[in-house]
Formats: sequence, structure tokens, C-alpha cells
Amino acid sequence: MEMVDKLSDKYKIILSEEAAENFAAIFQRKEYRKDEPILEQGQISRHIYIVEQGMIRQFYYKDGRNITEHFSCDGEVASCLESLFLQEPTRLCVEAIEPSVVYLLDYAKFKELSNRYADINALLQTILEYKLVVSQRKADSWRFETSHERYERFCREYPLAAKRASIAHIASYLLMAPETLSRVRAGIL
Repeated sequence: MEMVDKLSDKYKIILSEEAAENFAAIFQRKEYRKDEPILEQGQISRHIYIVEQGMIRQFYYKDGRNITEHFSCDGEVASCLESLFLQEPTRLCVEAIEPSVVYLLDYAKFKELSNRYADINALLQTILEYKLVVSQRKADSWRFETSHERYERFCREYPLAAKRASIAHIASYLLMAPETLSRVRAGIL
């Protein structure tokens, strides 16, 4: 029930006691080791991932390299929206990059509950809207900002990931070579 309360607080949606109890029943708590896969390329995503502690990343492969798409740290939500919505194999992978405790929230059951409870529907809508805004901001950052501006935005919006993720993962997230990121961090660029 604690994770339900955390989500309610984060997204500012108050759930009725009955809705909260039914919602808590669809969570599955899992522990992952560092570098352990959570979702692999080609699988169908069926969950929204809520990180209780630790850090996970979403990434994809391009030209033999893996490119970080998103980081999620303590209390944050991750999802592979296209696969989740269309129930098609994903091109994204999700892995724990630290030992992590992650709650798997069954999306089909979440939708089912959202049809029964207006407050859960409001929570689902708010989470999805938040995820879409985050995706749009990232795309806009890639299109319109310099490498230094992208790094400053990343540090401001993801301070935990900025401190805990590897240089290689941060650089790939920012679409930079690790050497470029080192120069940006040193103030040379």
C-alpha cells in the first residue's frame, strides 16, 4: 500500500480506500541485480515499472551501440509506451543499472480498474500525460539545445541519475560521445 500512497502523492491524485486497496493488489514487487534485464528487445511490455529504490534505464540498440532512452530512479515511473499500448514486441530494453527494487504494475489490470474507479482513471491519465510530456521535452531538447544546454537540463531534471549513472550511459542519453560529455562537464564546450 506504501507504493500506492507514493504514486498518489507524486501525481496529486487522492484515491478512495476501496480503489487504493484494489490498486495495491495488482502490484508485483521484484528485486533486480545490477545489469539484470527487466524487459528485453522483442518482448511485449505488459507493465509500468515503478522504482522503489535503485535505478533502471531504458535503452535501444543502434549501429551496434546501446543508446539510453530514459533513466528512472527512486520513486520514478518507466514504461515502453508503444509496446504497452499496441501489445507488440518492443525495440526498447529495460535493465537495472544498480541493485533495484521495482514494482511491476500490470497495465491491463490498471486499465480495468480505471474503468471501475474515477480516481484510478485520473491517476492513469496523469501518469500517461506525464510520460508523454517527458518524451516531448527530450525530443525538443535534442532538436533545439546545444550539448551544454542538454547536459544542464539533464542535471536539473534528473539530479539522481546525473550523480549515479555512468558517463557512458549519460553520454548516450544526451547523444554525445563520452569525450564530448567530459568536455561539456569541464566547461570546455
